[in-house]
Amino acid sequence: MKAIALIVVTAAFTAGPVAETPASSAPRYVTATNTQDPADSLYRAAREAFTKGDFARASQMFERVVGQYPNYQYHGDAMYFLAFSNYRLGGTDRMRSAIQVLTRLKSLHPNVAKGDAATLRTRICGELAREGDEACAAEVSASASSLAKAERDAEKAEKAAEKAEGRASRSSRSSSSSSSNCPNADDEDDERVAALNALLQMDADRAMPILTKVLERRDECSAALRRKAVFLVSQKRTPQTADLLLKIARNDPDSEVRQQAVFWLSQVPDERAVDMLEDILRNSKDEELQNKALFALSQHRSSRGSAILRDFATKAGASTELRGQAIFWLGQRNSQENNDFLRNLYTRLDNDELKEKVLFSLSQRRGMGNETWLMNIAVNDKEDVELRKKALFWAGQSGVGIDAIIPLYSRISDQEMKEQVIFVLSQRNNQPAAVDKLMDIAKNDKDSELRKKAIFWLGQSRDPRVQQFLLDMINR
Repeated sequence: MKAIALIVVTAAFTAGPVAETPASSAPRYVTATNTQDPADSLYRAAREAFTKGDFARASQMFERVVGQYPNYQYHGDAMYFLAFSNYRLGGTDRMRSAIQVLTRLKSLHPNVAKGDAATLRTRICGELAREGDEACAAEVSASASSLAKAERDAEKAEKAAEKAEGRASRSSRSSSSSSSNCPNADDEDDERVAALNALLQMDADRAMPILTKVLERRDECSAALRRKAVFLVSQKRTPQTADLLLKIARNDPDSEVRQQAVFWLSQVPDERAVDMLEDILRNSKDEELQNKALFALSQHRSSRGSAILRDFATKAGASTELRGQAIFWLGQRNSQENNDFLRNLYTRLDNDELKEKVLFSLSQRRGMGNETWLMNIAVNDKEDVELRKKALFWAGQSGVGIDAIIPLYSRISDQEMKEQVIFVLSQRNNQPAAVDKLMDIAKNDKDSELRKKAIFWLGQSRDPRVQQFLLDMINR
């Protein structure tokens, strides 16, 4: 009885949650700190406004820094942020002003004008080109053409290297390399990607051949660029999109590139994509790639997608994890055929992990009779007790009425199942009937362990009656 009293006291005085401290973020460039310098003070105030998203105020202050303090040590950075602020404000006039600032930046501070500033210029020019700015359209095209030439030069250099080293094929060269050998390989703001994206948005016919050349590269530092190129290809619905994604998914030596190609195939309304995804499931030895194929099939509008998932879920030779994924995605589609299949599959499975997946998947489909089906599993003493507990939990989560859960407590004799009923009731502690039953168990059950469980979960309830109930138990 002392143990129960201790649980009652603990439940009655449970502490609240501890607040988390938000993480801080570092500025993009070094922050000036000379408070005696008026230029420095103005620059810091402009940076603060920029960080807060007040781009109109930031633009005004950066413009003052640029115009009034030409010899300031961060003059080039101020020009960059002035252009960026105008870009974020948007509008044709603001973006043209940003281009003018970046042009001056290249002349006055060529080192600052590289990298982020060059990428920003390409992005802005891409948007202006879509609005009909001929100068920017020519600039974007020139950038993309320069990239195409670079791809050709890289290909020639690679072939020459292979010949010199006596290699028979480019495919023998690794497409993955440490970042130390490939500087800027994972730079998300790569100017080359910005140029391709801008060109793709304004002229897909010219961009697709360049992207194709990028995706044909096999040199050791091109994998990161190919990953980005896959995304760009997927965003444009051209006659070549499906063919190119299919080719990448089959042939690219980089696993992540192949996976991304498979993922984006889910968005391509082409029956050949379904054929390709089915082939991956049947023949690929790469489980990550197969996992992506399962997802892609679940998203595809073709009815064949679900049929292939159902077939794979029954495939005895496939890994348990992958079959579980197939079962999960079947449960995410509102289909009576999938629903009936999963119920039938449960009776044929001999793997408890997969059975748990079926229980969860069916719990996601409300209004199809699954609540009653789950409750039947929960009360079936021929089932494994862990599966019965899972079925009861998911039945509770899927909306089974409290009037169907409460009578279970007296109907079942298994200790573990009684504990599970208590837990499921605790998840409904906003319902007076659930709290009533928990208080009844805490006060009257003959089993002290079950009384302790009920008291513990009552301590988590916000029902105003619970505090007095617990105090009465302490004082009796």
